[in-house]
Amino acid sequence: MITIRLNGVDVKVEEGWTVLEACKFYGIPIPTLCYNDGLSPYGACRLCIVEIGKPPDTKIVSSCTYPVEEGLIVHTHTKRVVETRKLLIELLVSICPTSKIIQDLASKYEVTKVRFKPKKENCVLCGLCTRMCEEQMQAKAIGFVNRGAKSKISTPFDMKSEVCRTCGACMYICPACQLRCQGPEAERVLCNSCLNISYPCVDVYEDVKCYMEPCAACLLEEAEKKKEGEGK
Repeated sequence: MITIRLNGVDVKVEEGWTVLEACKFYGIPIPTLCYNDGLSPYGACRLCIVEIGKPPDTKIVSSCTYPVEEGLIVHTHTKRVVETRKLLIELLVSICPTSKIIQDLASKYEVTKVRFKPKKENCVLCGLCTRMCEEQMQAKAIGFVNRGAKSKISTPFDMKSEVCRTCGACMYICPACQLRCQGPEAERVLCNSCLNISYPCVDVYEDVKCYMEPCAACLLEEAEKKKEGEGK
């Protein structure tokens, strides 16, 4: 066992764990999209980011791929982390607004606007399907091809794969295949129908303390500050 400092508290964790596994063990919610317990960590979506180190020498890392080490200082809900997560969810919504899983993430983490032009792609390059095919189904029928903006998932040479079992596991795990409630031709980019705002606490902190989702106290404080700024 080793000791890390997690959100200001010294805790014991197993050597060899990732930061995400440590957070899950202690009940701290961390959003994920490309992560699955039965698959190898990939770190593609970056939603599981945390802030490590002492200020001002801190850095943002993906918790699903970062291993714990003795004396590691981790903050999971700083203002920098929360704002970055929201930005990443905005990007994901703009890429694939038809995904219910991504829309649910937007509501859960209080993303109420999308500042990027919707692309309506059918893939967010999370790599879940390729890892599922290789690691669980032992087929390796699909994989990434091309690079950068031209990256996509396909079979070798875009031809019908001889090793594909047509099991459907890739579709089962794919977040882009989970259609949003309003269907593929929804009027709005963002759904937000599941956005549930309740007032869970009295005190407001810069670093989240209660881990309520969503935290209406923080939303109300932001709204009041915006209102005061517009009145000046």
